[in-house]
Amino acid sequence: MSPPTCLLTFFSHFMKNLILSLFPGIDLLGRGFESAGYDVVRGPDLLWGQDICDYHAPAGAFEGIIGGPPCQDFSRARRSAPSGDGDRGLVEFTRVVTEARPDWFVLENVPGVPDVGVAGYRVQRLNLNARECGCEQNRLRTFQFGSIDGIGIVIRRRERRPRAVTPCCMASEGNRAGRRTWKEFVSAQGLPPDFDLPGWSLAMKYRAVGNGVPLPMGRVVAIAIQHRRVTAHQRVCVCGCGRPVEGNAIHGGAGCRKRMERRRRVTPGVTLPRPVTPAASHGACCKSS
Repeated sequence: MSPPTCLLTFFSHFMKNLILSLFPGIDLLGRGFESAGYDVVRGPDLLWGQDICDYHAPAGAFEGIIGGPPCQDFSRARRSAPSGDGDRGLVEFTRVVTEARPDWFVLENVPGVPDVGVAGYRVQRLNLNARECGCEQNRLRTFQFGSIDGIGIVIRRRERRPRAVTPCCMASEGNRAGRRTWKEFVSAQGLPPDFDLPGWSLAMKYRAVGNGVPLPMGRVVAIAIQHRRVTAHQRVCVCGCGRPVEGNAIHGGAGCRKRMERRRRVTPGVTLPRPVTPAASHGACCKSS
């Protein structure tokens, strides 16, 4: 006997909001998506004694996959030789996406991260600052959004304050003299002030939270994904940042204009494209694999 229609409808709705979070740690990125209404399954993580290399995702089970592979190898703040963990993380992330074949994926990392490519997905690369998401810290991250249908995302950024009013949350802050209180630290990352990790040393708590993406940033990206078909015909900046533009404008801001000028200097003879929609190409920041 076939299952009742109402049961099929229930599972269809549930699976449509189900996403997989890779390299989760304590998963601030996943918590941001949960706050936007997604149901998140957390994959294996070294923090819990697990290895992503042993993980194989079922095909067709997830609407999306999100994750932030180790970023230290790509960070400008790195003072030691690359460990290779960053490149291995990118390889494992793309492997799981290839196996699972979700509708879309989001890879989060530092601006120095290499481009990722997965066969059959169109990838949009953009930078986002925590200050543009309602946070009071200056924290720049890079997001790479890949989709099978080729529709990109439009990020609705908030107006930034002239200056960040709190220092950037770093994983090493727990070992510093004069560090912020735990309540202040977690609040700066968008967590409730009573958030805790019972049984952890204070240094480990700071490291785990400092390594995460500020929760409001994850929420902003999640909402952009939910609305991407609504905004599919919104004209966006030619640089690929996902900023909407109006009238005759082709850049989302002064930074976008400078970014495109740098590209033209690197590649002489390149002309500026016209503003495009998320359903089309995102200039030099979008590619098919």
